[in-house]
Amino acid sequence: MQMIAHYSIGDYAAFKTAFDADAEDRGNNGLALLQLWHENDGSAWALFDIRDAKAARNYLDGAAAVFNSQAGVTATSFHFVETA
Repeated sequence: MQMIAHYSIGDYAAFKTAFDADAEDRGNNGLALLQLWHENDGSAWALFDIRDAKAARNYLDGAAAVFNSQAGVTATSFHFVETA
């Protein structure tokens, strides 16, 4: 299973710094980054491999709020997908 995440952000440089600092916490919660992209200074996309779906969902429902506030995230969307 994988997850595609979209982040609406205020500043990509600030987001990237916080995103990199959050890597260990995401990893401890079942999320492994495969790829990160940004369209412009206000939008970033990430592809994660999900190693523990329950832990990942719990992280996104709770602890991710701390990351979001530190990274200047104004909106998120997460899509759990599987290879067809």
